[in-house]
Amino acid sequence: MGRQSLDNQDELKKKAAERAVDFIESGMVLGLGTGSTANFAIERIGEKIRSGDLQGIVGIPSSERTANLARKLNIALTDLVTNPAIDLTIDGADEVDPDLNVIKGGGGALLREKIVAQASRRNIIIVDESKLSPQLGTKWALPIEVVPFACRTEQIFLESIGASVALRQDTDKDPYLTNQKNYILDANFGPISDPGALVADLNARAGIVEHGLFLGLATDVIVAGQGDIRHLRR
Repeated sequence: MGRQSLDNQDELKKKAAERAVDFIESGMVLGLGTGSTANFAIERIGEKIRSGDLQGIVGIPSSERTANLARKLNIALTDLVTNPAIDLTIDGADEVDPDLNVIKGGGGALLREKIVAQASRRNIIIVDESKLSPQLGTKWALPIEVVPFACRTEQIFLESIGASVALRQDTDKDPYLTNQKNYILDANFGPISDPGALVADLNARAGIVEHGLFLGLATDVIVAGQGDIRHLRR
């Protein structure tokens, strides 16, 4: 993808993020997503706090990276002990199907992201139109967080049910570590015909901590395209 295409994609992400932030009201507890798209929303929240348009906002970050960004923007942070119910979460996604099910985890924060999503009354997913897909798995491998002790056995299991599997690595070619010090296996199943059945298979494995199939969690998806911004609702 060329520089111009990347710049255009970022502009679409920013537009989707700004639309999502319009749904935030003063006094809310917010779930703060992780990744380049979510960062645009967090930056916009910071701007609205500085201008006084939003007051009494507290955020629950879904990763250490997000927490650091929020602190730089003077967004007050809280946790799920103090605020176990979240009013609204804004996050990105790697792939979105017509039923508003999504694959997440490209940024490596899928476990905390799913915890935050499940604690939220409203989940707004923000994407550019390239993330729309007729079927999950068509464009993106499924990130699966595993306990390091079980990494090899879970890789063999995933291969046995039809995936090609790669251990995610960091920039030094070491295994990528999540905030919980787990590994991520990127499992390419191709188009997933029955996501619910796959979820059941994955949830039955002790070594799998969490997976990037977020089924039935998104209440809204905001899609920025070349000509318009669409608001899709479950």
